Amino acid sequence: MSDGGVFQNCSLYPALENGLLPEGYCLVGDDAFPFKTYLIKPYNSVPLVQVTSRKEEKIFNYRLSRARRVVENTFGILVSRSLIFEKKVACKLSTVDKIVKACCALHNWLCKSDLKTYLTLGSVDEERIDIGEFVPGRWRSEVTQMRTIARPVSGYKLAREFRDYTKRYVNNEGAVKWQESKIY
Repeated sequence: MSDGGVFQNCSLYPALENGLLPEGYCLVGDDAFPFKTYLIKPYNSVPLVQVTSRKEEKIFNYRLSRARRVVENTFGILVSRSLIFEKKVACKLSTVDKIVKACCALHNWLCKSDLKTYLTLGSVDEERIDIGEFVPGRWRSEVTQMRTIARPVSGYKLAREFRDYTKRYVNNEGAVKWQESKIY
């Protein structure tokens, strides 16, 4: 099942649909997820009428991608360090929840107690801003189950307005000095 399908069938989905997140907060996703007011996703690559608007959308997509990479690294490291997640976990859902929480707790403890040994140099993605290069972490070659999936088609006005608002923010008061150089 796709990421979007898993998301729409999980217990978190109805809670989000019923306003779980405070106003102004959102989840970050990619094209695999549905377009929702609480789930922000990138602009697609269809050429647009205004050049200025397209530049701002590229900057927004870049900034959103940076946020998503943090999440990808988190899950990638968890899967590469906890081999139980390399395949379907065959037990009750309540037991799976306990396994995930135990692995997260163990990961956090290892990070605090022995980070240099647990997450060695090159383990996670690194963005070398000084040379404009993205260096993928080793976990990406260690984990085979994480893959890109096809995107479902959906969307509506409020979700687009929230994404446009966020685009304006990252291109104005939320801008960082190096973001424009990353889109060329």
